[in-house]
Amino acid sequence: MLQGTGSSVGKSLLVAGLARALVLRGLRVRPFKPQNMSNNAAVTPGGGEIGRAQALQARAARVAPSVHMNPVLLKPQSETGAQVVVQGRVHATARAREYQAMKPSLMPFVLEIFARMRAEADIMLAMSPARPPRSTCGPATSPTWASPARRGCRWCWWGISTAAA
Repeated sequence: MLQGTGSSVGKSLLVAGLARALVLRGLRVRPFKPQNMSNNAAVTPGGGEIGRAQALQARAARVAPSVHMNPVLLKPQSETGAQVVVQGRVHATARAREYQAMKPSLMPFVLEIFARMRAEADIMLAMSPARPPRSTCGPATSPTWASPARRGCRWCWWGISTAAA
């Protein structure tokens, strides 16, 4: 999983570069960002929406962009609310607190998609959201750190690449 210190630090471009370099070595590569927040969406061949960065990464990996590459897209609509796009289709409109309550129901779905994509790739290039999990979820401070996917850590449950790998 690639992580950065925040937004606009180059994670997406780095994933695209790595994808192309690995494809040129004959590997099947798939980009994956389980959750993305962006108003800049790209449309997949099937008509679903994903983040533009994942569409660029798909092109670098020489595969068609897929809603599986970005299963949850949050499109901000206000300071406190966003449209929740799941598998390329509008799922709900939610305020931050409502989305926090919604996340556990999305987790099994995201894990299933990750497993399906992993089966068709030699390498998965997974990206974290804007920041890596908070330091309060580290091994010294949280019993849920070892397995956020299984135990439901409320801060870092999107860290599925290590839990599912």
